[in-house]
Amino acid sequence: MAECEVIIVGAGPAGIACGYVLAKAGVDVVILERGQYPGAKNMFGGIFYADQMCELIPEFYTEAPVERFVAKKHYSLLINDSEISLNLDLEEHKKPPYNHSYIVKRSVFDKWFAEKAKAEGATIVCGTTVTDFVWDDDRIIGVAAGTCDDPDNVLLADVVVCAEGANSILSEKAGLRDKLSMRSRCVSVKEVIELGRDVIEERFGLTAREGAAYEYFADATPGLLGDGFVYTNMDSLSVGVGVIISEIYGCENPPSPNQLLERFKNHPCIRPLVKGGKTLEYSAHMIPMDGYKNLPKFYGNGLMLAGDAAGFVNNSICHEGVNMAMASGIMAAETILENRDKRRYDAGALRRYEYRLKNSFVLQNMKSSRDFIDILRTNKELINDYPHIVKDVITNYFKVSNVPRSTTKSNIVRMIRGRMSFTKAARTFAAMLKGGI
Repeated sequence: MAECEVIIVGAGPAGIACGYVLAKAGVDVVILERGQYPGAKNMFGGIFYADQMCELIPEFYTEAPVERFVAKKHYSLLINDSEISLNLDLEEHKKPPYNHSYIVKRSVFDKWFAEKAKAEGATIVCGTTVTDFVWDDDRIIGVAAGTCDDPDNVLLADVVVCAEGANSILSEKAGLRDKLSMRSRCVSVKEVIELGRDVIEERFGLTAREGAAYEYFADATPGLLGDGFVYTNMDSLSVGVGVIISEIYGCENPPSPNQLLERFKNHPCIRPLVKGGKTLEYSAHMIPMDGYKNLPKFYGNGLMLAGDAAGFVNNSICHEGVNMAMASGIMAAETILENRDKRRYDAGALRRYEYRLKNSFVLQNMKSSRDFIDILRTNKELINDYPHIVKDVITNYFKVSNVPRSTTKSNIVRMIRGRMSFTKAARTFAAMLKGGI
């Protein structure tokens, strides 16, 4: 039966960040990872917001395996076979530190970050699935990889940080959260499509290490709460869709995630972007959709939750996740260091972790977007009807004809009045501004 000071379950951004800070302070920390190496099971279809990484390792992007920095952002409504989009191409985001926004392959990046933690003294054990906690009365004193009866399966510690990801069975066993529901989780499926660096840069208008992040809404996942994305790696594209699981099973004839992805790839506005590409890999991942109002308890006697296990994903158009995971891991480490001299890790002492979270961007940003998913659930016209109205307004306004502009404008107003309630729309958009986006 082995012992250490701190056990971290999961070698994702939260776990590695926590381990890096602790190891750098001289703490005997062990990170247990289920995958064969850090990042092996981490499918990622998003932007790596790296302000926390810059604090840990200044100018990390000069040595880290970063694919590209995000030079262009593209927000789009797919409507039937058409597209309405907003493009951001800002020169100030093309200079270091590149608005702290990067495109990475987690399977490569996490491995690199883990090596940095190991260099500071952290021990990382891969291929190990933690199945339960070890208890002393009501206090967690370690973990077990198998049955707790076999000493060879048990590792003891002063405190445990659970950063095992979105499907956090351990947090349920600890009594910190209710059983996961389909309403609180999104399934995301992604293909990595090889195109070649020259093709990507010509197709997306990029140079050098510039990258593009394209995000799609409305008919990207028609009738369902979800979205689609296309991100440029160095010589490939990450293309995928994400949908709340309960939305799929709420359909009369539920589509599979793969069917949604194929439909997205074959949309007339997406097909030219992936044309001629070769699929290198296919992956799926679960994403927390707890939202601010349904977050679990973050700590107990001898335990803290970090990253996806704690639900730290901002469910808005910002898609904050990795930065929140890293920040929570760092704050968990700071809480441990604060209590290390007294070796006090009961719930009373670990309450400081929640205090840190509440006074950081993590919970404050989640609070500002607390109603986003609920508003979309209860106002499906936002994704089913309004985008089509917007498309029809734009189409009619810019239609070239002999009809006088005054008549066109009057017709547009009548069309809008016949298809939407201005009072309800005003209330909905006011709610979105207050607690949605």
